[in-house]
Amino acid sequence: MASTATLSLINPAATSPVAFFKALSEPTRLLSLLLIQSHGELCVCELMRALQQPQTKVSRHLSHLRQVGLLCGERRGQWVFYRLAALPEWMQVVLRETHAANPTLLGPAIGRLAASDRPSCC
Repeated sequence: MASTATLSLINPAATSPVAFFKALSEPTRLLSLLLIQSHGELCVCELMRALQQPQTKVSRHLSHLRQVGLLCGERRGQWVFYRLAALPEWMQVVLRETHAANPTLLGPAIGRLAASDRPSCC
């Protein structure tokens, strides 16, 4: 059985409205957060497929989201699976409302995730 290690950063800036909204201001980061919120957890290769972005771009943005404390990751073998960190309720509401009020924003990405099983890379 592969060993697992939880990878997370605890950053007080995660509760800062400025840091939160700054992180959401980049489309790849916003879409990644919304997808992870709606699916519970995703790995880089799933986000690559959903967003149709290269691994380097997706990984760079996930790293930023971890650094500001919005995501945490769990290593499973060679893969890291990302989920939302324990966020204040107001941040969770912003993400939920953004997703609910903009169904076309995530529609294509969710469709790409639903059209395939978990990729073989995971």
